[in-house]
Amino acid sequence: MTTPTLSHASVTTQANVYFDGKCVSHSLTLADGSKKSVGVILPATLTFNTGAAEIMECVGGACEYKLAGRSDWVKSSPGEKFSVPANSNFEIRVAAGEAAYHYICHFA
Repeated sequence: MTTPTLSHASVTTQANVYFDGKCVSHSLTLADGSKKSVGVILPATLTFNTGAAEIMECVGGACEYKLAGRSDWVKSSPGEKFSVPANSNFEIRVAAGEAAYHYICHFA
């Protein structure tokens, strides 16, 4: 099941725009102090570096991802999550012609 809403959040109104607009997100801070970002990735193959550990939750569309040190691509669809360790990286791809990947990034 996907997370349909995030209640009681402070939203940074300036968008985070990465990779020439292929990824756009907004940063959120919830009432309990936890941090998240909500965004969309358009068709592309992108590499992200992590500082904190992350849990990527698919809320729409789909993607494939590959964690650092792995050779296999894994599909993520709505309702599915994958974890990325701190101080690491991962590749994510959305196939050309496919719907954008909508996500919530939960920072650990």
